[in-house]
Parts: sequence; structure tokens; C-alpha cells
Amino acid sequence: MKSLFIGLWAALMPILAVAQPEDAVRPNWQSEIPLVVYPDKDMVQLYERTWAIAADRVRKGPDGLPASPYLDENCYEDQIWIWDACFMVMFSKYAPAAYPGKQTLDNLYLPIHEQVVSPLRIHFRDNPPLFAWIEYNNYVFTGDHDHAKYVLEDKRFLQRHFDYFNEVPHGHKNNAVSPNPIAKETVKDGERNIVGYTWTGRASGMDNTVRGRDAGGDGSILWIDAISQQALSALYISRLSERRGLKAEQKHWQKEYEKLKRLINEKYWDERDGFYYDIDKETGAPCRIKTPASFWAMLAEVPDRKQAARMVKYLRQAEFMGGEYPWPTLARDDKDYNGETGDYWRGGIWLPMVYMGTKALEKYGYYELADELAEKVVRQQLRTYHNVTPHTIWECYSPSADRPSTEHGRQARPDFCGWSALGPLSLFIENILGFREVDALQRKVVWSLKKKNGTHGLRRLRFGNVTTDILYRDTDKRIEVESNEPYTLVVNGKKHKVKSGKSFIKVEL
Repeated sequence: MKSLFIGLWAALMPILAVAQPEDAVRPNWQSEIPLVVYPDKDMVQLYERTWAIAADRVRKGPDGLPASPYLDENCYEDQIWIWDACFMVMFSKYAPAAYPGKQTLDNLYLPIHEQVVSPLRIHFRDNPPLFAWIEYNNYVFTGDHDHAKYVLEDKRFLQRHFDYFNEVPHGHKNNAVSPNPIAKETVKDGERNIVGYTWTGRASGMDNTVRGRDAGGDGSILWIDAISQQALSALYISRLSERRGLKAEQKHWQKEYEKLKRLINEKYWDERDGFYYDIDKETGAPCRIKTPASFWAMLAEVPDRKQAARMVKYLRQAEFMGGEYPWPTLARDDKDYNGETGDYWRGGIWLPMVYMGTKALEKYGYYELADELAEKVVRQQLRTYHNVTPHTIWECYSPSADRPSTEHGRQARPDFCGWSALGPLSLFIENILGFREVDALQRKVVWSLKKKNGTHGLRRLRFGNVTTDILYRDTDKRIEVESNEPYTLVVNGKKHKVKSGKSFIKVEL
């Protein structure tokens, strides 16, 4: 089997080759990525091609960069974005020796919080504050204790960024760090308690969204994603502190999280529609424009089970955000929904929102729906890859056809790996193959094994000090496991102790 795979790999390499810019690092990614086994060879080819395109985005950058090499999102050569960088860590963790995801974050932390001069300008310093969620997931997967200590204890970047998002004044501009003034405004009540944040489409990342349309503009609303992302940050600073054994820190941030959770439920939940909405800054009335941004509240574990069930209904119905092309960035019943191309954030399908929403569904046990919707999006990426020239991964996709979305009439950007790699890489591994959780700290892999996938699995999965092959063979209904070190493999809820060397696990599906 291995010799056959190596032969296929060698045959594919000319197909996978990509043109690289002068400052590309050209990492030896082929020897670092997990190798997938899956009956659909087109999906496997897309997986490998996506890694190849992403390898082209590993850049040295200009002289004087705080962290080099780094991952470039493939937009502007002289600028970087917070949420692009954060989402790229979520796939780069599978091959961190070749894809410098965590290092990329230093090009944001150091200029913002330590005033280190950088030749790369941060496009929006008030971009979504996702660092804590990302760092927690990266730590659990890689077991990188030194890095976790660096960001949480030594530099306290996560805590400082939480405070920074609250405190940096609206309109503040720092030309040495960012070309844009701060668009976010922190809004407080009469007792000086934070009740939310105004924002803009571009700063929030949803550039031409129509949110705020019915309240007088985007500066007239308090954004549900902004406050939910702050709650998410507090939650994951707490959880990372707990993993690091910092009891006082964990307790403090859990209290901060609970406070935000209560606030979101009190002010942003609409009982009539069963959905979290942006709210009018002056009146607190819901602005009933449905977008996936509301699922940031679910990712932050804000709703109870009944609230979550009501939100999920909108993902089961094509007239809102379900159907054959799920997760459009504006519900299909909205008057400004662009059904042909999605017109960027007026219906376009964006992989960061799909990934976030998928993980939000998993938090509440909606695994089957999460997998179904995720696979539909990845399959759309695959069909678009074959049907559209150039054959590549795109910035965003149409909500009605197998083609890229548009930005004000022009085609979205190609070779966007970049966060669009989340589909053929992370969602493929986690939701199609079913490897839901990899925990280096607990030495555990959780696998939702699916009979419909036939013979499938991963070879050369690395987490912490473990390197392992996990392959379900459909012909004899057993799992073949090979590992350099022992760990626990949880298959469909049943624990199996994996020893060093090769072993076999009999399973019934």
C-alpha cells in the first residue's frame, strides 16, 4: 500500500507544482503534511494541491520583519490581517514545521502590543479578536508548551489584546502599524459597563455587508460578532489558563466570560425569531438581518440548548442559510441577497465563516449537520477547481453555482490559501474523514468513523511527540494503527489504547 501511495505521489508532483515568488521560502511541505487515504481520488488531489498553493504563501517578507518566515494570505504584499492570520493557524497546525502559522501571529502581537516597527502594515488593528481561540486550539493540538507560556504568561498577549479591543479609542491611527484608523467604538451604559461595539463592514471583515442597513448604517448598531468574539476570547483565555495550571487566572477570565454571556443573552437574543442579531445602538431593538456572524455567539457557547436548536433551524432551510450551497453570508430571504454570485459578503460563501459555523455546531452536538454542510462546501470547492480556470482555490464562492464569488463585479481572488485552505484541508480531515479532536496534552485522537467513506484514514498524523498512521480497512472491518508512541484512540465513543508499533482494532459500524 505504501509503495503504491508513493508512486501515485510522484506522479502527482508535476500537477502540484506552483509558480513561486522571489521571497517564497519553498518549505519541504511534502514530507510534513499528513497523508490522506480516501476513495475519492479527486478529493485527495485537491487536498494535496491546496497544500502546494499554501506552501507558495510561506514568505520571507521584507527586511526587518519581526517574524520571518510567515504565512501570507495572498492579498496585498505589504499588509497583513488579524483574522486571516488566525484562521491560517487552524490548518497550518497539521504541518507546523513547514507552515509557520504561530510565527505569523508575532507579526501582529509585536507591532500592536510592543510597538515593534514592522515593514508589514496591519490592515485593521480592530479586525476580529480571535487570538485566544486560535492559541488554545494550537496548543492542544501541538502541545507546544513554550509557545503557550510565551503568549499567555510571559508576554500576556491574549489578555492584553482583550483589553486593547475594549480600550483603543475610535479613530485612533498609528501609521507605523496600520494604514487604517480604529473603526470600532466601545459603547458603555450609564454605569460605565460595556454593552457592545460599533464597527464597520471592512474592520469586522465582512466588507460590503448590509448589516446596519435598517438602523441608519453600520455605525448605528452594536455588532453581535464583536461582543461574541470578546466572550470567546475570555472563554479561551480561561481554558488555556486551566490547561496551564493557572487557577487564579482561569477563575478571573471565567467570570469575565460569564458576564459577557449574560449580556449577550439579555440584549442580543431575539425571542421572536430565535436568533442573535445586531442591535440598534440607541434603542436596543434587533436589526433583523440574518448572517452567519450570529453563530459566533454559538461558538462562544452563549446560547442554551433550546436557543441553539432554534438557530440551527435556519441552517436546515435553503431559503435562509442551508440547501445545496450552505453558509451564504446573507440569508437568501434578504432583499439584498445576491443569488447569482453572492457579491462578496452579500451571499458569497467564505471558508472562515463555514469553518467557524461548523465548529459552533459541533459545540452543541450537531455533528451530522456540521459534517453534511461542511462536505457540501468542500465539494463545491472541488467542482469549482475542475470547472473554472485557473484551476485553484478561491477567496470566496457563489451561493448558487460552482464558481467564485465576485467583489463589486470582478472575480474574487485566486490561489487564496489563505483561509480558503480550511475547506480542502481542515474540514476534509475533521468533518469528512471525521478526525474531530487531536489532543497532544492528553495524548488522544477522537475519530468519528463513517462506514460510507470505505477504506480511509490518515498516515503521518503528528501531534506533540506522536507520529501515527490510522487507517480503517473496509475489506476486513478493522483499523490498522501504527505509532511511535502510545496514545488513546477514541472511535465512535469507544476508547482504545494504542501501543508503540503496529496494531489492529476490530470495529463494528
